[in-house]
Amino acid sequence: MAAEIHSRPQSRRPVLLSKVEGHQDAVSAALLIPKEDGVITAGEDRTIRVWLKRDSGQYWPSIYHTMSSPCSAMAYHHDSRRIFVGQDNGAIMEFHISEDFNKMNFVKTYPAHQNRVSAITFCLASEWVISTGHDKCISWMCTRSGSMLGRHYFTSWASCLQYDHETQHAFVGDYSGQITLLKLEQNTCSVITTLKGHEGSITSLWWDPVQRLLFSGASDHSIIMWDIGGRKGRTLLLQGHHDKVQAICYIQLTRQLVSCSADGGIAVWNMDISREEAPQWLESDSCQKCEQPFFWNIKQMWDTKTIGLRQHHCRKCGQAVCGKCSTKRSSYPIMGFEFQVRVCDSCFESIKDEDRTSLATFHEGKHNISHMSMDISRGLMVTCGSDRIVKIWDMTPVVGCSLATGFSSR
Repeated sequence: MAAEIHSRPQSRRPVLLSKVEGHQDAVSAALLIPKEDGVITAGEDRTIRVWLKRDSGQYWPSIYHTMSSPCSAMAYHHDSRRIFVGQDNGAIMEFHISEDFNKMNFVKTYPAHQNRVSAITFCLASEWVISTGHDKCISWMCTRSGSMLGRHYFTSWASCLQYDHETQHAFVGDYSGQITLLKLEQNTCSVITTLKGHEGSITSLWWDPVQRLLFSGASDHSIIMWDIGGRKGRTLLLQGHHDKVQAICYIQLTRQLVSCSADGGIAVWNMDISREEAPQWLESDSCQKCEQPFFWNIKQMWDTKTIGLRQHHCRKCGQAVCGKCSTKRSSYPIMGFEFQVRVCDSCFESIKDEDRTSLATFHEGKHNISHMSMDISRGLMVTCGSDRIVKIWDMTPVVGCSLATGFSSR
């Protein structure tokens, strides 16, 4: 069911430590058990499994539990060993795992949603289980009584969730590409603001409460960093993936962002650097370089007896330009453009060779990735997806491995 992968560490690359196989369908979520050589997985095959590493080096399931509906999301609280499993039918089930990780006892069922559960978080301080679902809502329920405390509805499927335990603020991403910031109360909530910047559905969120930064990944292949704590409300755009960004994790200690995409791409972004904010795209009826009219500018076309041109935008300055004034392509990592994008000819001339030096490293996971989780203290990462394979990675060659940066030896 499981096979150990022996691979020699290569310089500055994630090292594949193990492959865990056995699920009969897509693996929805996988979590590393803190301080243990173990993984908890939830799958579309309706199973929850706890895999422990044996003396042979292989991972074998110590717990194999079948649910009534496909498993779609999971949250695990290690100190209390409570696990919350969201299902395709909208229910969330709570279990308690024994100290030796060989038994899992059913605790409660929460009727949280009317449709597939997309994300769950558990807050021990308030004893709330908070979740989002494809019934277009966020719900928060009391884990003591099992009763519903509140719900808030959105205009489209709620796809991902992050929660600030101290301030009781929830960030919810949805399929329309919008992120909503809510303040949750005991039986009500208030909408603080909405964040709009992505051109596709929000697939993943990560909240760093220390620096008060929110990171969002989307189906438009991009990541946006929202400076929630900063007064200027800065946003940074990161473009380096070639498929939808499925999972993100920000390592506050080393100021690095790890992101994974559906095509197996794993990126590690250096955020400990002064980056430039991408400009807003300017609107114009004619090219802002040569003043030739765009094709909808009928009056200028008539007056100048010229055929209108197609409008483009320079990614560096944001100006509206025609094709003839933007013939060049260039990467510009300081603005988040890790691969070549359209720039106007004058901006191309201003970009020096050293400006094209990458500020991220890119690696190949070699399997479909729909979910990723990290144990930052050990520098470990687990990835899983529709190929039914769970992979465990040593990320320390890429994200730092000394005690000075917070990673301990295993």
